[in-house]
Amino acid sequence: MHVRHLTVSDFRSWHSADLALEPGPAVLVGANGEGKTNLIEALAYLATLGSHRVATDAPLVRSGAERAVVRAAVVADERELRVEIEIAPGRANRAKLNGAPVPRPREILGALRIVLFAPEDLAIVRGDPAERRRFLDELVVARAPRIAAVRADYERVLKQRAALLKSAGAARRGGGSDSVGGTLDVWDGHLARNGAQLMAARLAAVHALRPHAAAAYAQVAPASAAVTIRYASALATALPQLETDEAVIAEPTLEAALLDELARARPAELERGVNLVGPHRDDLDLGIGELPVRGYASHGEGWSVALALRLGSYELLRSDGLPGGDPVLVLDDVFAELDGERREQLALAASKAEQSIVTAAVLGDVPEQLSGARFEVLGGVVRRVR
Repeated sequence: MHVRHLTVSDFRSWHSADLALEPGPAVLVGANGEGKTNLIEALAYLATLGSHRVATDAPLVRSGAERAVVRAAVVADERELRVEIEIAPGRANRAKLNGAPVPRPREILGALRIVLFAPEDLAIVRGDPAERRRFLDELVVARAPRIAAVRADYERVLKQRAALLKSAGAARRGGGSDSVGGTLDVWDGHLARNGAQLMAARLAAVHALRPHAAAAYAQVAPASAAVTIRYASALATALPQLETDEAVIAEPTLEAALLDELARARPAELERGVNLVGPHRDDLDLGIGELPVRGYASHGEGWSVALALRLGSYELLRSDGLPGGDPVLVLDDVFAELDGERREQLALAASKAEQSIVTAAVLGDVPEQLSGARFEVLGGVVRRVR
């Protein structure tokens, strides 16, 4: 899989930009603030329907514009797909595939698959659990785009159920009767069903990712103890297999465990008015040897773990044999953050990819083996110089 052409309109700092690409490495060079990362962000948004830099869409639209548009021509299995997303804060985004509108933007997921490694990835290993859940869910959706609909349904259930818990809790505290038990049972069923599907996909992804990430970490930090990855859930007490062979837990088993835990936690949920049970509260435990990464890993070790997670994700998606071939590997301004050994390993992976897109503020930060196309990003223009 590779991107043949990228076009953006009113995205971030760009009024418009056109970038013609080809298989192999491509390096975008420009000083900080020239907009090279904005182009990478646009490409990533087209692949994931989310930004790796901000949580909302509003900052993605150029100041003074009402909407932003990102288009790409993607070549996969010798077929070209034209993918488009229109980002309109305050309104529903719209998407097209080969020029035809699709009912929901998530229907373009899978047309372009990328693995993006960026400075923000340090938050995966040092940030709060939401960062690790986001990393894992992006990987899950890249492997199986249908899970995007499951996630959307699960988020909808959480909102509806939280509103019900708040109103019921307030009524109980005010001396009113508890008349929502049956309604909560219905929403518990929805939460357990969708949550079980999401958890099963996450567990399978962790199980499959583990050897790839371990191999990548051994390459970038050969003198270190091995990296460990474990899915952390409150259901582990009821399901000890979560601590061992996570991939074999069937959805019905997970659904039953979630229903049991929801019943146990209902008094506390009514008291607090929040959803206390479900995969929205799970985490990814990352360790080096016997120690957790958070609080114990050095800055270099943290970078190594983040790099291993991304390189492991790339190798996993390659090994999955998904339609369209290998994902595009995107490296956003990360070589300057890495020492010589880690640069070499990352450059080696990028040079083997069907297509890799790299950004750098200084060309000297990019290893020589990435000797493909060069683009200059300067003064609101992106121009090929080699």
